[in-house]
Amino acid sequence: MHHLLDNPVFNALASEDSHLGSGTETVKFFDEEVSPFAGFKEGYLNGFDDLRQMLPDGRKILYATRNKLSEAPGWKIVSTIEGLQFKLESWNPSGKKFSQPVPLVTKHADEMVKLAALTKPGPFNTRTIEFGSYYGIFENQRLVSMTGQRLHVPGFAEVSAVCTHPDFLGKGYATILLEQQLDIISGSGKKSFLHVRSDNNRAISIYERLGFRKNGPMNFYYLKKL
Repeated sequence: MHHLLDNPVFNALASEDSHLGSGTETVKFFDEEVSPFAGFKEGYLNGFDDLRQMLPDGRKILYATRNKLSEAPGWKIVSTIEGLQFKLESWNPSGKKFSQPVPLVTKHADEMVKLAALTKPGPFNTRTIEFGSYYGIFENQRLVSMTGQRLHVPGFAEVSAVCTHPDFLGKGYATILLEQQLDIISGSGKKSFLHVRSDNNRAISIYERLGFRKNGPMNFYYLKKL
């Protein structure tokens, strides 16, 4: 039996994040301004063909899979990110409380997009904030660190967009924001999970200190419609 986290994009679109996307019973995708992610039901063989019919010319998608992808019918593989999925097994709070995180709302969207473009935590667009629970740390009225949530499947919530401006690294901001998210997710009765580039050793060390443990590979493929 496949676990929900083996196919988190489709399972989120089929359940708790359905209001942010479109599709059919077997193939689903997020609105482009929310996220480029698209996915299809485990074992469904015509997913890429269906997506090609559903989506407009020029649309790019991001496909997540535990497997290696060598081709996608009707699509060109533009780039590949080898990633890992982590799941929180035991939370070990650091106790750091240097700054009070500020709730991020729509008026902060442009600044959030700029910070994500600089730090590259993953795809981030003008409506990504609609996934919810975004918080940031400001210095001199400037957003310097943020995190929030992305994919939501029954029993789990993904911590996402963990990023800090390069000029403000080493202050513990990411840990503060991460611990806050873990507290929010735990308080909602869910368990935390996240994704990270397999070569991002700095981030992986932070996650492991907090109690995250590797839950297998998760590779990401940017695809462009042919």
